[in-house]
Amino acid sequence: MIKIKYFARLSESLGLKSEELVYNDQIRTAEDVIDQLTVRGEIWSSEFTGENKILLAVNQEMCERDTTVKDGDEVAFFPPVTGG
Repeated sequence: MIKIKYFARLSESLGLKSEELVYNDQIRTAEDVIDQLTVRGEIWSSEFTGENKILLAVNQEMCERDTTVKDGDEVAFFPPVTGG
């Protein structure tokens, strides 16, 4: 299983704070996790593709979409944070 966490606006938009995704042989990278999520429908697709900038971390380390993901990992998604 891969533990997935959603933060801030993303959590509100998707209606989830966390979930578990069954690890399978189609998941090798964080991008593959995103691909598994975007097929769920319009809101998922619009949040993870296009102009939306989503930051991600694997096992609490900031990373890029091509980062390797394995069974038991935690993948966290969150929008960029701005402050003043």
